[in-house]
Amino acid sequence: MQGVLYVSHGSRIPEATADAIAFINQVKKQIGIPLQETCFLEISEPDVGQGINKLLKKGATKIAIVPVLLLRAGHYYQDIPEEVERIKVEFPSIQFTYGEPLGVQTRLTNVLAERVGETNIKVRKGSKILLVGRGSRSPQTKKDIEQIASNLQMKMNVHVDVCYLAACSPSFEQGLRSSLEEEGYSRVFVLPYLWFTGVLFQSMESEINNMEKKEKNFILCRQLSDHPIMVEALKERVLEAIHSNTNL
Repeated sequence: MQGVLYVSHGSRIPEATADAIAFINQVKKQIGIPLQETCFLEISEPDVGQGINKLLKKGATKIAIVPVLLLRAGHYYQDIPEEVERIKVEFPSIQFTYGEPLGVQTRLTNVLAERVGETNIKVRKGSKILLVGRGSRSPQTKKDIEQIASNLQMKMNVHVDVCYLAACSPSFEQGLRSSLEEEGYSRVFVLPYLWFTGVLFQSMESEINNMEKKEKNFILCRQLSDHPIMVEALKERVLEAIHSNTNL
């Protein structure tokens, strides 16, 4: 019997965990399979092993592992496969297939543009966007964020710079300072390439509120969150994972 395991990141902030669960529940309703569970990579519970065990107890013989991740990075390449390998030792007869993160998609760039528009502040001459990625040690992460920035710049006809919250450079703080000191831009839209709220988003709010803004106007946009395009994109990844030939 087919099962689906959604693997989200996890957060110390209850609101972030609740947001992830509510979002995944929207997707579950569109997948015609009775055996579906949600788990988390860290901090929140259930963890990956507990999520798999829940599906096995319900009779799953084949499990599609769906990473609720935006881009390929360490969680995708290492953390999730390692957890599944540990479980496979106990249950060698169970087949595990592996889905893909959402990756770089034009429709996700459209969501970013909408998040800027939702501020109801005009993107005029003298405006720029600071696109903020989570960051990782994987070189592909930086390439993907730079591609997304390029796509967004072309779509909105506005200059887009990038920075990162961890592992990559420039850091978020460096991105803010550079924007503060840069001439020619008085309005900066700070656009997080994050799925849900959480510690990282709160740290961005704090840094923006605490910095000396001088004549600059920094506008923090919403994260990608539960936009209908995000729901549809994850739904497609679930269906791909169910029919995937990529085994873990």
